[in-house]
Amino acid sequence: MNEKPARIHELDPLSLESESVLSIGQSMTRMKLMTGRRLIGRLAIQSVAPDLELSHLDVLDAVRRAQPADEVTVGTIAEMLRIDPSRASRVVADMVSRNILRRAASQADARRIVVVMTPIGQRLLAEIRAQKMALIGEILDGWSEKDVDAFAALYERFIDGYEKAFERRDKGTPG
Repeated sequence: MNEKPARIHELDPLSLESESVLSIGQSMTRMKLMTGRRLIGRLAIQSVAPDLELSHLDVLDAVRRAQPADEVTVGTIAEMLRIDPSRASRVVADMVSRNILRRAASQADARRIVVVMTPIGQRLLAEIRAQKMALIGEILDGWSEKDVDAFAALYERFIDGYEKAFERRDKGTPG
């Protein structure tokens, strides 16, 4: 009676064909198709900076994610987005010319140049967040608080596992 439940990767491979697991896979495909259309990013651009491209938002998000932990360089951005450093440099230069990002000397090493978000960049990020929260609110309309809490915890756990599995499998895979 002290048996621990088997983890899914320890189960017989045929059990991975269960209806629930297949449903998760199908839902992931549907979500990828919807997020691939980049609705939230397009709405934010339309609202705040109509002349930007989605690649600008990718760079802005990379700066946001990396900034609290470390100084952000063009190399950091290229690595995070898995793009060529020269492409990252061109996009950053364009964003600097639009006053979305600015270059500054590193506080740790004055020979190094870092990328910092400007107030316009912060406003754009705030608009993206507002668009995202409005969409999530629309989707969750009618859900009970208990269901939202349960989904939030399970979804976070799923995405954490997905991210870890991706990182394990992605090591050494070219661009």
